[in-house]
Order: sequence, then C-alpha cells, then structure tokens
Amino acid sequence: MPEALHELSAPALVELYRRREVSPVDVARSVLGHVERWEHHLHALFLLRPEQVLEQARASEARWLKGQPLGPIDGVPVTLKDNIATRGDPTPLGTAATELVPATADAPPAARMRESGGVLLAKTTMPDYGMLSSGLSSYHALARNPWDRSRTPGGSSSGAGAAAAAGYGPLHVGTDIGGSLRLPAGWCGIFTLKPSLGRIPIDPPYTGRAAGPMTRTVADSALFMEVLSRPDDRDSMSLPPQQIAWSTFECGPERLRGLRIGLLLEAGCGLAVEPEVRAAVEHAARLFERAGAVVAPMKPFMTQGMLDGMDYFWRMRSHVDMRALPAEVKARVLPYIQKWADSAAGLTGEATFRASHQFHLTRVAAVNACRAFDYVISPVSPVPAFPAELPSPTNDPLRPLEHIGFTVPFNMSEQPAASINCGYTSTGLPIGLQIAGKRFDDLGVLQVSRAFEQIREAQRPWPQPPSEAMAHVD
Repeated sequence: MPEALHELSAPALVELYRRREVSPVDVARSVLGHVERWEHHLHALFLLRPEQVLEQARASEARWLKGQPLGPIDGVPVTLKDNIATRGDPTPLGTAATELVPATADAPPAARMRESGGVLLAKTTMPDYGMLSSGLSSYHALARNPWDRSRTPGGSSSGAGAAAAAGYGPLHVGTDIGGSLRLPAGWCGIFTLKPSLGRIPIDPPYTGRAAGPMTRTVADSALFMEVLSRPDDRDSMSLPPQQIAWSTFECGPERLRGLRIGLLLEAGCGLAVEPEVRAAVEHAARLFERAGAVVAPMKPFMTQGMLDGMDYFWRMRSHVDMRALPAEVKARVLPYIQKWADSAAGLTGEATFRASHQFHLTRVAAVNACRAFDYVISPVSPVPAFPAELPSPTNDPLRPLEHIGFTVPFNMSEQPAASINCGYTSTGLPIGLQIAGKRFDDLGVLQVSRAFEQIREAQRPWPQPPSEAMAHVD
C-alpha cells in the first residue's frame, strides 16, 4: 500500500515535485486533512491557518512549474516551535503571562525556512517559558503523546515531538537548553539533532541554547540542517559559516567499524535508570559491537551538585524575570513554575555565583569524559514518558530536573547530541538512545545515527489517529 503524502520524507517529496508527479498543494491538503483527524487528541499546534498554508503551497507549486524552487525544502510542510518568532505573529512562550505582541521579524530558523520555500504549517506548543519537560502549559491546551495519549510527549519542544510522531509532515524545529529536543524525541520515538552550539543561528542566543530539526528519519534532519545552519549575524554565538556537505550523511553500517564508543549507563545524578530503558540501551550497544565498533563502559561524570547548581541558577533567573511582572500577571504562570522560581528568593549572591559555576564544571567534566571516545551512547532519559498531566517525572518543583542528567551536559559542553529510537517498553512506549559526538562533529553524529538506523530492529508502525468510534475524551 503506497504511503499517504503526509507520511513521505522531505527528500521524497522534493523528488516528486521535481518530477512534477505531486504538487505542494496536494501535500498541504493531505497534511491538513491528517491534522484535522489527529489534532483535537494531541494539541500539538497553535496558529494553524489552513488558508495561509494553501496559499504558500500554491506559490511553491508555481515555482516548481517554472523549475525555480527557492531551496532544498521548497513546498515541504514545516512546523516551528512557539518560541521561534515569526513576523506578524505573537510569541507567547507557552505562558498566559506573556503579552501577545506581534513579532517584528522572523527569528533565524524561521527566516531560513521561508528563504528556502518551506511551507509553514503552524507553530507548535510548549510549556511555560520552556522550563518543563512536559506539554503542560498555562497558555496552550495540554499536549499529548501520539503513542499513548495518557502520556506526555515531553518538552519543552512538546508539540514538535508530537507533531513529528503523528505525521504532521516531515520537518519540525524545536529548541533545547537542557534536553528540550532530545527528551520529546526520545519519548515520541523520532529523531533529532541538538547541534553544536552556534551551528544553527538562533535569536535570542543563550548559553547552551540550540535549535534543531525534529524528524522521523535521519535523512530528513540532514536535509533540514542544510537550511537551518546558514549564517545569521543576530546570533552572537554562531559559528563561522562553513560548507558542510550535509548530503554525505548517508552511509552504511560499515561507518561504525573501528569506532571507539563510550557506553554511559548511569548519569551520576538524578533518577535511577529504569530497567527497560537500560536494557534497550545495552542492546543498542551490542548492535554497535556487532557492526565492528569497540564499545567500552564509561563512569558517570555528572554530580548531583552540578545538576543542582544549574537548577538553582535557572531558578534565580526565572525568579528575577517573574519578580518584574505585576502580581496579577505572574499569577497566570503555572503554579509549579511559580513555586520553582520563588524558591530562589533566599539565595545569596555567593550562592548564586557558586550555582552558576556548575555550568563550567559540567562543561569541563563532559569534555574530559568524552575525550577517549569518538562517540558516546547513553539513554536520553532514565525513564519513559510519564503521565501527561504532570509537569515533570517527580512532580516536585524542588526536584524538577532529576531526569536531564544525560542530556544537559552536552548543552554546556557545546557538543552535538542526537536522539534516535532504540526500543520500546512493555507497554509500547518508545525509548530514546542518545548519540553524542565531539564539538563541531555534527555531520559525524548524523552519520553514526544513520548507521544505527540501519542496524536496529524494524520499527513499529507510527501511531494513527483513533477512529471516532474508538476515541475517548482526552
């Protein structure tokens, strides 16, 4: 049975456009119809405007008929996370406390997408200020995981993870400062690359913050990197422009032969790794070994003090930001986030400095631990997707980050790190494998991810919208 148009990869769609066998308008209609069947169950999107989608698709169709596409994703449906500004649209940052003022310009990822002819399907939902690893928001409806709608899609790129898994077209953009690309990717069974800091320009830039592609396949992310990594001088931390042949990500399992792979099974802080997660990652390690890689165990390099320090610093940052809000505006923020930020009220200047120093210590520890290896594999999260209504796995604002011990160090060390599905729990929830490389080796991480994509077991079919007769009220 041929795949529906909304299920096709970006490279496949572009080839069909080139051969004039399919129109971007056909694809837009297919995606919109699929969204209509799914979205009231998932709440992945906001600013969904079908007429504007079709208008963009018609313009792309005209360009393809003239043989003049704007770029490598012309006519391909794209979603952008709420916090990536799009000109003329509000940027609520997931919270009811934000004043809804239209953005005056596209943020860099949005600008690159438009310059290449991508069709903006919608923006995607996120939690308040991006400070949760769930889809709980005071502004957006509660986002849910397509694999099990009682579970979270993760966060803070909540809607993007759900949209990719649900088949809302092939290309999605999220952001990540401690795991916000990789956690939803892991829990939704999709692929993502958190690139080296500065590889994809972003505005506003911030220590550890990165934008990245969220897709079903490595090929889709590689194609999207060609677009998103183009320079933009608004990012003061962006890398110098570099010609990277993203198309050379394609490789076979032989790419793994002889590689030195570090296997990190304990984060050194936070929650213990659940047995099913550990088993899936250990199985992935054996697949690497069978392909000729040399896999060696790693000792944990994170400490609880490092994780707590980053947590305390982020609490103080949010406390300062929210203290500037009028009381009636602050009251609109999720109570969990308010309690978390207010807990920093008693921190002294010295305590805040010591907390901030943990970012540097984390960076040094990560680089030193990875030095002996070409790549490092680990769980993305110690736990599978948790109940959708919870703000975090612990549901405790004083222990909010206990699940990011594997992901956050690679934000601070600026290393590229991907998430790719490596198995399922007994209840059918995806389990993410993190593949991290040395700083600047984004292409290598894509290549190793592509090789693993070929040696892992066959994947389960993507979730489909429930029939109306079977659907329950979410």
